[in-house]
This record gives sequence, C-alpha cells and structure tokens, in this order.
Amino acid sequence: MTINIKASNIDMTDALKQYAFDKADSLKKYFKNIQKIDVDFGMDSHHHQKGKIFQAQMNVFVPGKILSVSKKAEDLYKAIDKVKDHLKVELDELKGKMHQKDRKHIRESKGYQE
Repeated sequence: MTINIKASNIDMTDALKQYAFDKADSLKKYFKNIQKIDVDFGMDSHHHQKGKIFQAQMNVFVPGKILSVSKKAEDLYKAIDKVKDHLKVELDELKGKMHQKDRKHIRESKGYQE
C-alpha cells in the first residue's frame, strides 16, 4: 500500500506528516485490499470571519473503486481525525457489501435460491 501526503497553504512539519501517515495507515486494518491512499490537508482559506479553517481529504483506492472524503475543522488534527473516522465507516460498509455479494455468489453456484 502506498501513502502519498501533500500539504496545501501550510508548512508540512514532520509531526503533521507522521500524524497523517499514521491515520491513513491505520485504515488497512478495516480493509485489506487498499492499493493507495492520497492525503491532502491544509488551510481552507485565509478569509474566514471565524478564524482559521483547516481541511483534510483522503482518497482511498481499492480494487474497482475510489473512496473520497473531505472534512473541515478549526483544528487540523481534528479534520484529519474526522476524515479517518468517516473512511472507517465507508470501508466497513464496502467490506460488508463485498462479503454479502460473495456469499450470494457462492450460494448460487451451489444451486441454492433465495
């Protein structure tokens, strides 16, 4: 699995890079066939009335599908956490659908009908 990390409109520190890498890498325990993850995080804009708004986005490449989630927060670490948490749910749902499809295919091949 390849993890690409990019920062937009902010300086990428080693701590930020490691944090984003760890969060992206933790997704492999929810779905085994992840091919690649692209992580992009940074400051959304400099013109918000409420202060700095950070955004984080992850694109997860699995066989035949790309899952993309983007979240915003007032703290960059929170934005990265939100994206990871949302992707965990998406990957669990995808795994469940694939498992269900496999079981249906196995039942049909054995001659069972629903």
